[in-house]
Amino acid sequence: MTLLRDQDLARAFDHASHTYDRLTAVNPGHRTDLLRSARRLRLPRGGEGLRVLDLGCGTGASTRALLRAAPHARITAVDASAGMLERALTKPWPSTVRFVHLTAEELPGADEDAPYDAVFAAYLFRNVTEPDAVLGAVRALLGPGGRLAVHDYSLSGSFVHRALWNAVCRGVIIPAGTLTGDRELYRHLRRSVLAFDTAPAFAARLTRAGFPFVRVLPVGGWQTGIVHTFLAGAPSRPEKGGSS
Repeated sequence: MTLLRDQDLARAFDHASHTYDRLTAVNPGHRTDLLRSARRLRLPRGGEGLRVLDLGCGTGASTRALLRAAPHARITAVDASAGMLERALTKPWPSTVRFVHLTAEELPGADEDAPYDAVFAAYLFRNVTEPDAVLGAVRALLGPGGRLAVHDYSLSGSFVHRALWNAVCRGVIIPAGTLTGDRELYRHLRRSVLAFDTAPAFAARLTRAGFPFVRVLPVGGWQTGIVHTFLAGAPSRPEKGGSS
């Protein structure tokens, strides 16, 4: 199956940015599940004194979830789509939030706020060409003992959940995207979920990337078995011979 990648995908998100919030609002669990995943980071003291990275922030829904979960954190929100960032910047934000137009691969060495105490990545890893390289970048951006929460479509491996995802895409998501002129982006969404790691496979990928503490938690509602939160922790001390 053909997937949109890199600049082609960024351009598709640019085009869809004006209607993206309206379409995601059709999903009754979208914002609630993002908030639940952000809270699963369990950042202490409301994030006071902490630096948090929102990787793949889109129009800012994940950033808003982080802000609610950790209202005192310093948040850097990053996305590869200029159009999505433009929509995010039309919304009110406190001075503790800043938005940056970069790809995930460009971040290491280019971000003045690194290392981070926590990274939140929502709906990102399905959409990158080299997920292992991006996980390596995230690992480099996290300080010792840092926390990672990945919120994404990642099927359980059950035929039932795969069939439900196909039915929702064909009956709701792709028709809605067709109405807004973004059919290819939402066809990509369907295909990217089917092509991506199952939840156990992505958990194993996290472990291979140097995250020794990994948990997989489901979301609620119709997305159970389709969307998961992956929680991972960086080692408390740099690995011998590794980077700090």
